[in-house]
Amino acid sequence: MIALIGSTGYVGTAFRQLLEGKGVAFEALSGRQIANGSQKAFADSLEGMGATFLVNCAGYTGKPNVDACELDKGNCLDGNAVLPGLIREVCSDLSIGWGHVSSGCIFGGERPGGGGWLESDAPNFSFRRPPCSFYSGTKALGEEVLGYREAARGEGEWPSWEHESSPEGYVWRLRIPFNHIDNPRNYLTKVQTYATLLQATNSLSQLEDFVNACYECVEKEVPFGIYNVTNPGAVETSQVVDLIKKSGVNGKEFQFFEDEADFMSKAAKTPRSNCVLNDSKLRDAGVVMRPVEEALEWSLRNWRKA
Repeated sequence: MIALIGSTGYVGTAFRQLLEGKGVAFEALSGRQIANGSQKAFADSLEGMGATFLVNCAGYTGKPNVDACELDKGNCLDGNAVLPGLIREVCSDLSIGWGHVSSGCIFGGERPGGGGWLESDAPNFSFRRPPCSFYSGTKALGEEVLGYREAARGEGEWPSWEHESSPEGYVWRLRIPFNHIDNPRNYLTKVQTYATLLQATNSLSQLEDFVNACYECVEKEVPFGIYNVTNPGAVETSQVVDLIKKSGVNGKEFQFFEDEADFMSKAAKTPRSNCVLNDSKLRDAGVVMRPVEEALEWSLRNWRKA
């Protein structure tokens, strides 16, 4: 029996559909009710349903984008940092494994030495290493309350992430989700909707691929810990635009900002994370996702309105 928190959100809906399709028994719980209630009531709910694993898809992203988090910091902090800590504590007391949907938005820029950011790298787009958006800061803090922290380092060494004890669950890092269904949360919808785009290189996560990979971790009993759950490869915004036009989904003339400074001065209230994550740990564990360009082409070939 799986307890699913946040089943009505963008990621949670995909998780719910996956479990329904596989015939896996689950019960949906409200993240807001858990955060506003007592730990005992939450624990009683898990025991009452006979939960053997918990998946947390709840979080606060802000609508229409992370700029909104700057105006609602209390709810953002509760959803992204307080709630994961509460889940960890209760699941630990009940000896229930868990999986937490986190974000790759806790990194920015290129990793020193290249190759994409590793799970062992400490976030560099966070409250501890500003500047960052408030959203990214709370997502990094959410991983800290799950027991991950910056490790001691020598002079000139890049900070690393360590766990205070053996991990009791998964941290699944999502990065700019998209799929084939038009939705305000869908990266492909956003690209088509924004008047002007920022040219940047990023890892992406195809939504159904992401939830399937997370479920595979549980099904295959992959060791607990942090995993970058992204489709292999990275793409520039202009590449995505070219694929959209080539597919015939949208043939408009897309406009671009001159650079990030132009974007910040004209369209954003807070800095954005643009980064590439290394996905080798997930592949080495036997969970394989299709290449990002293949996933983009498939999603555009099957594009439809909600």
